[in-house]
Amino acid sequence: MPSHQDKSLGQRIKFGAFLAGPILFLYIVFFVELDKNNPAVSYTLAVAVLMALWWITEIIPLAITSLLPIILFPVLGVMNGKLVASNYFNDIIFLFLGGFLFALAMQKWNLHRRIALKLLLLVGNSPAKIMLGFMLATSLLSMWISNTATTMLMVPILMSIIIKLEEVNKNKSIHLFSTGLLLAVAYSASIGGISTLVGSPPNLSFARIFAIYFPEAPEISFALWFFYAFPIVVVLFSITYGYLYLVFIRRNSKNWSTINTSDIEMEYKNLGPWVSEQKIIAILFILLAILWFTRADLNFGIFSVKGWSNLFSSPNYLNDGTVAIFIAVLLFLIPSNNGHGKFIMDWKTAESIPWDIILLFGGGFALASGFKESGLSYWFGDQLIWLKGVHPIIIVLSVSLLITFLTELTSNVATVETFLPVLAGLAMSLELNPLLFMLPATISASLAFMMPAATPPNAIIFGTKRIKVLEMSKTGIMLNFIGIAIVTLATYYLATFIFNISLTDFPAWANNK
Repeated sequence: MPSHQDKSLGQRIKFGAFLAGPILFLYIVFFVELDKNNPAVSYTLAVAVLMALWWITEIIPLAITSLLPIILFPVLGVMNGKLVASNYFNDIIFLFLGGFLFALAMQKWNLHRRIALKLLLLVGNSPAKIMLGFMLATSLLSMWISNTATTMLMVPILMSIIIKLEEVNKNKSIHLFSTGLLLAVAYSASIGGISTLVGSPPNLSFARIFAIYFPEAPEISFALWFFYAFPIVVVLFSITYGYLYLVFIRRNSKNWSTINTSDIEMEYKNLGPWVSEQKIIAILFILLAILWFTRADLNFGIFSVKGWSNLFSSPNYLNDGTVAIFIAVLLFLIPSNNGHGKFIMDWKTAESIPWDIILLFGGGFALASGFKESGLSYWFGDQLIWLKGVHPIIIVLSVSLLITFLTELTSNVATVETFLPVLAGLAMSLELNPLLFMLPATISASLAFMMPAATPPNAIIFGTKRIKVLEMSKTGIMLNFIGIAIVTLATYYLATFIFNISLTDFPAWANNK
C-alpha cells in the first residue's frame, strides 16, 4: 500500500496541476496565436488544456469540468451557446440511457446474478475452471451492462469463494490464486466491454465524435462495431486467461484443496425459481440484441445484408438509440406480478442513472465540436504532416501505445474525447481513412491493466485490500503490450475488411476540410 507521505506528495502534484490549468488557459488566450486569421483556434486550445488538466487531476468532479464548454465557447466566440448545449443530448446519449436502464432492470430482478452463478456451475470447481468461470461470466455481463456494475456484482461472489477456499485450506496460502482471481475479474470486465457500443463508455464517445466530424460517412452501427471488436475480445480473452493461468495457477494449486460446487449451488438455489419478471427481461434482452444487430444494412464489399429499418419509409431516421429507448420504455409499461399497479421498471430504480457520465460524454462531444468548428483539429493535423511518409501500421501502433499508457493515469473517456479530434485532423492531413487512427485509440482506452486508477474495475478490486499496486502493475504491463499488438494487427487487417478501409484511397466523406 502507498505510504501517507506518498499520498500527500501525489495530492500536492495533483493540486499543482489543477492550479496550472487556469494559468495556462489565460496565457494561451492572451499570448498564443496559432492562427493569425482565426483566434478561435488558440481559444479552443486554451479550453482543451484547462479541461484536460482538470480531468486528469479530478480535484473537482469530472462532470463539472465537462460543463466548461457551455460557458467558455460562447464567451470566447468559438461556438454559439445553443450549438454547444445540443452536444449534451443526442442519439448516443440516448443509446447509453436505454442500455443503462435495461441494465438496472436486470440488477433489480437479480437476473445478472443468476446468469453469473449459472455459468460458474457449468464450468466446474478446479482452480483453472473457477478462474475461467469468473472470466466468462464477467466478460459476458460487461458486454451489456457497464464494466463498473459488472465488477461490483462479481466481487462479492468472488470474495465468498476466496473466503471459502481459505477456510478449506486453513494454514496453506492461497494468496497467489486469490490475487489471480481478482485480476481476472477486473481484466475480463474491461475486455468484455470492448465488444459492444454500450459495453464501454469510450466506444460511445467514438461513435458520436466520428459522426460529428464525418456526417457523410457510413454509420458505425451496433453490428458493425461488434464484428470488428468481438474477434479482438476473443483473442485477448484467451491470451489473458492463459497468461493468468500460468502466473497464478499452474505452479501454485498443487498443495491446497479446492471448494465443493455445493457452495455455489446453494447460492444459486437461494435465488429461488425463475420469476415472470426475470423471464420477461431475458426475452427483452434477446429482442434488444437482435434489433441492434439487424437494424442497419451491413455491407462487407463481397456481400451485403439489408436491415429491418428498410421496412420504414425513412430508415435513416432510426438508430441504435431509438431501439434502446424503445426497449427501455417497454420495461415501464409491462406489469409486474410483484404487487398491484407495479411495473417491471420504476423511476426509483432509474434514479441510479449515472448522470455524471452523461455530462462527461456531453463535455467531450462539445469539445470535439469546438475542435472542428474552430479548426484546431486541422491545425494539429497540419503540424503532424511530417508523418505522411510513415507506414500507417507504425502510426496505428504509436496511437495504441500512447492511449493505453496515458489511460493508466487519466479517465479513459476523457482521454478518448481529447485525442479523437486530434486524430481525425491528423487523418485528414495525411489523407488516410480516419478510422485507421480513431478505432485503435478507442479500443486501447479500455486496455489499461496496470494501475488501480486506470479503470473502474481495477479500482474496485484494489479496494478489497487483497492486492498490491506492484502485483497489479507487474501482471498488467505484459497485458498492456499484448493488447497494443492485438489492437494494431486487428485494425490494420480486420478493420480494413469490416469497414471497407482502403490504405491508398482517401474517402470522399472524410474530405470536409
